[in-house]
Amino acid sequence: MRRKWLPFSPWHLLLMPAALVFVLPLVHMVLTSFMTEREINRFPPRLVPSGLHLDGYRQLFAQSHILLWLGNTVLVSAVSVGSHLVLCSMAGYGFARLRFAGRGVAFIAVIATVMIPIQLLMIPTYLMFARLGIVDTLAAAFVPWLASAFGIFLMRQFFLSLPAELEEAAVIDGAGVWRIFLNIVLPLARPALATLAVFTLLSSWNDLLWPLVAISDDHKYTLQVGLATFQGMRRTQWSQLMAGNVVATMPLILAFLVAQKRFIATMAFSGLKG
Repeated sequence: MRRKWLPFSPWHLLLMPAALVFVLPLVHMVLTSFMTEREINRFPPRLVPSGLHLDGYRQLFAQSHILLWLGNTVLVSAVSVGSHLVLCSMAGYGFARLRFAGRGVAFIAVIATVMIPIQLLMIPTYLMFARLGIVDTLAAAFVPWLASAFGIFLMRQFFLSLPAELEEAAVIDGAGVWRIFLNIVLPLARPALATLAVFTLLSSWNDLLWPLVAISDDHKYTLQVGLATFQGMRRTQWSQLMAGNVVATMPLILAFLVAQKRFIATMAFSGLKG
């Protein structure tokens, strides 16, 4: 029970310091992007820049394809999220409600792929993509993200939690499988779909290892690959690196601020249903 003299929940006394621990690195990254190289390399280090120096941003946009990388990442993430919502929801509904031979074995086989290390799949996936002719293209970055075992599992578990009486009533009224799925099940699955979209966006946006292997043309880099290569070429120019990290991080932060309530609701849903 909240004490009358405390205007907020006592849990905030614990959560506020924990939140500061996570926010401080982000704040330091933004402040560092506005520092000069001398301020960054001085000892003891400065915590606040002497002014808003934009040299890091100017050199970033002049010496790299940062806007192109950002556009590539937005495209890859948009395709990944859209395909996840469509394919995983259909597959999850099929495993949850449709009766067909081998359903249990097929579902176990899909879930078993989660236990296979991604490093073990890189060489066969690269060879397969090379035969298809999509290596060194943006398709190589988003095709592995078209669907996932986690997404199928998440949607299946949600569909199993829905009362079957809703669908049985629709069948009595003459509705088919597709109509039930589109008009009844999917509107109820918005929390699960939003959760899947959030996790897919974060994973595809921050993916580094596979695009680094599959793409060598710097015009087709995603943000993470571009920044990794940029860092490798300019190890001491920290203002540019921090400016690049700000450009890579701000779209996700803005998306969170715009959809904050939905984001919190999806996190609560994932925690309850996990």
